[in-house]
Amino acid sequence: MSPKAAPPRPVPRLYLATPVIDDPSQLTARLAALVAGFDVAAVLVRLSAADPRTLISRIKALAPAIQAGGAALLLDGHADLVARSGADGAHLAGIDALQEALPALKPDRIAGAGGLSTRHDSMIAGEAGADYVLFGEPDQTGERPSADAIAERLKWWAELFEPPCVGYAASCEEARIFAASGADFILAGDFVWNDPRGAETALAGVAEAITQGRGSQDGQTVPATEAEGGAAG
Repeated sequence: MSPKAAPPRPVPRLYLATPVIDDPSQLTARLAALVAGFDVAAVLVRLSAADPRTLISRIKALAPAIQAGGAALLLDGHADLVARSGADGAHLAGIDALQEALPALKPDRIAGAGGLSTRHDSMIAGEAGADYVLFGEPDQTGERPSADAIAERLKWWAELFEPPCVGYAASCEEARIFAASGADFILAGDFVWNDPRGAETALAGVAEAITQGRGSQDGQTVPATEAEGGAAG
C-alpha cells in the first residue's frame, strides 16, 4: 500500500444503505428512483435473517433497481452469497471477516471493510486488499465515534493512502464535515429513509451537503456541530 499522490480527490460520491429488508417489493421502485436521480455509486443491501435461498431471492429482486442505474450492489455481510445472487461485492465488518471473504470475492468483486476501530486495523485492511475502508459506523451496541474523531480519521487516511475511504454520515451536517475531510464516498442510510419529507428530498440534502463540504475543503476549518459521543482510537 504505497503513499498517495498529491492531487486532491474529486467530490465524494453517494453510498446508500438500505433499511433492513424483509420484503423487497416495498423498496424496489424507490431505490430505482434514487439511483436514477442521484450520483449513487453503490447501494449497501441490508437483509433481515433468512435461509440462503430466501436471501438470494431478495437480492435478485432488488438487483435490477440498483444495477440498471449504474450503481454497484454490495451485501452487508453474506460474502458467500455474492456470486450466486449476482451482487457486485460485500461489505465486511472486521479484519477477520474481511480476510475470510477475500478469497471468494477477489479479484472480480468488491470487498469493503468496516468495523475498523484503530488506525492499525485500517492499515491491515488496506494491505489485505480491501477496496475501501469505512469509518464511523455504529458498533454492535449502537455506539459510534464523534464526528470530530471520524473526520480526523478520514483526513489521516485520505492524506496517506490510496484505497478509497468512506465516511458513515448520520446527518446532512456529518456528510458535509466528512466531505470536507477528504472522504471519497459518503455512506447515508437510516436518516434518509426516516426523513418525513421523503427519501428523495433527504438524499438531495445529502448531495448538497457533500458539495458544500468539498467546496470548503481548501484552507477552511469545518466545525463538527453535530458530533456524537465516543472517539476513534
